[in-house]
Amino acid sequence: MSTTTPAPTRALSFSRTTATAARVLRQLRHDPRTIALMLLVPCLMLFLLRYVFDGSPHVFDNIGASLLGIFPLITMFLVTSIATLRERTSGTLERLLAMPLGKGDLIAGYALAFGTVAIVQSALATGLAVWILGLDVTGSPWLLLLVALLDALLGTALGLFVSAFAASEFQAVQFMPAVIFPQLLLCGLFAVRDTMHPVLEAVSDVLPMSYAVDGMNEVLRHTDITTAFVRDTAIVAGCALLVLTLGAATLKRRTA
Repeated sequence: MSTTTPAPTRALSFSRTTATAARVLRQLRHDPRTIALMLLVPCLMLFLLRYVFDGSPHVFDNIGASLLGIFPLITMFLVTSIATLRERTSGTLERLLAMPLGKGDLIAGYALAFGTVAIVQSALATGLAVWILGLDVTGSPWLLLLVALLDALLGTALGLFVSAFAASEFQAVQFMPAVIFPQLLLCGLFAVRDTMHPVLEAVSDVLPMSYAVDGMNEVLRHTDITTAFVRDTAIVAGCALLVLTLGAATLKRRTA
């Protein structure tokens, strides 16, 4: 009869973390479809969005920055949750936890690997939106890139976390309506948050995607870094770190 026991607690090690990240990146290198999903889909969505509103370019300017943060979050959530679940169901995760590898090393390694991909993804999407599709941004494009990267890292953290509660890849995808769609509806993309019903506004105030959209809008409207921008990016980064910590707590090893 098998029982579930926590993995041993070990101090975080830079060498073990980077070794884990290198292993994940090697696996991704042999999966071109996943790489295409992570790197090209956000760019394709932005490209389509630009020409959907070809007759009203101001609409693209108003919502393009927000979606520049939302698209990477969604794609990184999907890819990370499914990739991590494969490791859980194949037994790879259990074998790794039986080695001198702490839970923190494992989660940090996954976050580092997918975070590296997120940097490339965010750079491609931001460059496409600003320099090719003509997104009109008042602030620095580098600040857009920063928020897009934080959003992608948040998606990575959420994907790592929810993979613990899914028994199959299909179930991992099913978490998207529960985790992503409510945030998408309440983040301020479709309606200004302070015009929503008070209950929904209160819910939106605790959802990290709301602050991701707010941060993008700060760059869209202001030349300099504002206090609100610093607050928004700090909240997104803090939520990503919190979810990563919770993800480490869900790692368990089955022993006979």
